[in-house]
Amino acid sequence: MSKEPVPEFGPWTLASIAAGLFAVDPTGLGGVSLHAHAGPVRDTWTQQLRDLLPPEDPLRRMPLNIADGRLLGGLDLAATLRAGRPVAEQGLLAECDGGVVIAAMAERLTPSAAGRIAAVMDNHEVLLERDGLGLRLPARFGLVALDESMNEEEAVPKALLDRLAFLLDLEPVARSDTHASLWSLEQVRAAREKLPEVSVDEELLKVLCGTALALGVYSLRIPLLALRAARAAAALDGRSAATEEDAALAARLVLAPRATRLPAMEEEAEPEPPPPEEPPPEQDQAEDQEQQDPADLDKPLEDRVLDAAKAALPAGLLAQLQAGLGSRSRSQSSGKAGALQQGNKRGRPIGTRRGELKSGARLNVIETLRAAAPWQPIRRAQALAAEEGAERKGPRVHVRRDDFRIQRFKQRSETTTIFAVDASGSAALHRLAEAKGAVELLLADCYVRRDRVGLIAFRGQGSDLLLPPTRSLVRAKRGLAALPGGGGTPLANAIDAVRELAESVKRRGETPVAVFLTDGRANIARDGSTGRQQATEDALSAARELALTGIKTILVDTSPRPQSTARELAMAMQARYLPLPHADAQTLSTAVQSAAA
Repeated sequence: MSKEPVPEFGPWTLASIAAGLFAVDPTGLGGVSLHAHAGPVRDTWTQQLRDLLPPEDPLRRMPLNIADGRLLGGLDLAATLRAGRPVAEQGLLAECDGGVVIAAMAERLTPSAAGRIAAVMDNHEVLLERDGLGLRLPARFGLVALDESMNEEEAVPKALLDRLAFLLDLEPVARSDTHASLWSLEQVRAAREKLPEVSVDEELLKVLCGTALALGVYSLRIPLLALRAARAAAALDGRSAATEEDAALAARLVLAPRATRLPAMEEEAEPEPPPPEEPPPEQDQAEDQEQQDPADLDKPLEDRVLDAAKAALPAGLLAQLQAGLGSRSRSQSSGKAGALQQGNKRGRPIGTRRGELKSGARLNVIETLRAAAPWQPIRRAQALAAEEGAERKGPRVHVRRDDFRIQRFKQRSETTTIFAVDASGSAALHRLAEAKGAVELLLADCYVRRDRVGLIAFRGQGSDLLLPPTRSLVRAKRGLAALPGGGGTPLANAIDAVRELAESVKRRGETPVAVFLTDGRANIARDGSTGRQQATEDALSAARELALTGIKTILVDTSPRPQSTARELAMAMQARYLPLPHADAQTLSTAVQSAAA
């Protein structure tokens, strides 16, 4: 460690320590997930890391949408065409062998891209088997994943997080909180030479595993990463053996940020009778006891390391864990964003595939030439043999139909929100005006997002499609304003109508979201007869059929008091239930928007 006094363990100090440990053993520690937006704090940390890495170590920045050929390597098209034989080109990961890769906006990496990077990190080599090539290139590197996520919907892929030792959060760090690095490049070089000699007692390994288990960290990789962090800390301090302090530091940096539960609290033991008086201790023992709390000295080693990890848990995380919210829940596909779909015409490019030039498909010229390049010598020989005796030369590049590579795209499908408004007598009496106001606000919100909206009203003996899916806000408001109230509640008929419309939307490649505004008190059966019991059974049956389609559904109970019928209906259609007994149009709109997000 540095001879200078070490500041208190704040977020920046821990991040600075992690930078030093990572510089000592980038490959063994896997890397760092750095949650921070672009700014002076993040720049200061990355500059500290650059200063600690030896200049001869390769350091590359990986853009977000890097192509597989550039990431893993492939055929060097120009060199292949020039040489007349396949010539391999190194990818970015192989170029960083022995160094560090900085991944920009890692929270937007696709699972497939993260899986390819993780496979290389596990194998320490790039296996290249494409374009007629079969190579194994060494690729031992550490990864810095820059995480600029704004909410829980965005996060660095778990496949990478499980292989990175440090999860750092610099969002709460201000520029004034930063300080100079705790180590120098010379110390890092010396630690790298010392690292192979550092030994770890088996007891420390058991302690780290026990601490991980107590904190609810179940991945087997994480205790091993903590062990490597402890060894790097010992090497930085110039020692040949890791100590309890190194294990405590590793627990703070590696285990604590991954805690998913609080350690079990031990029951307080009955106070023991005071021990008999002993002769006064020696002078040196008295000095030791002045430095450490006697209660801490009696604790087992595992408890002391666990206390160090618990001290690194942020206060907000402790509150979440105590409330049972340790695991970050993620909603399924967002109704606002729509589902992902792939196509050949528009969207974000995601690669190529072999295909035919038809139906507006776009040819990727470079990938087509890359596919044709390995076969040029054979094709030239075949062309010369076919034109034996002819003087003219064939084309310089022979491209055949099997070489065609079609560009693939990925885009989010449009979202169509279908509102089903209860305009029966009971709803008209209580909340129809508020429901109209809320639907108008929701329609305006959908219009801003360029989503499509549809409107179905049900009253009397059946349901009416007042507005087919459209982006016209004026038409939607006009249809809603002309909606009369009164009559029975044909709920089963309305649910069937919503299901049919949603399925037609789904068949067009869009993402439907159904929003019911009703009190759930059906009194008109499917066959048009009156009777609350039969109408309720038909409504529940229709709701279960809607649930089988998997369409995202929200049911807003608009009655003055929450109704059990509406709750049962929501359960049958597997919808999100929103009881809003005392809400105006704005509150209703806000609740539906948050439920659909």
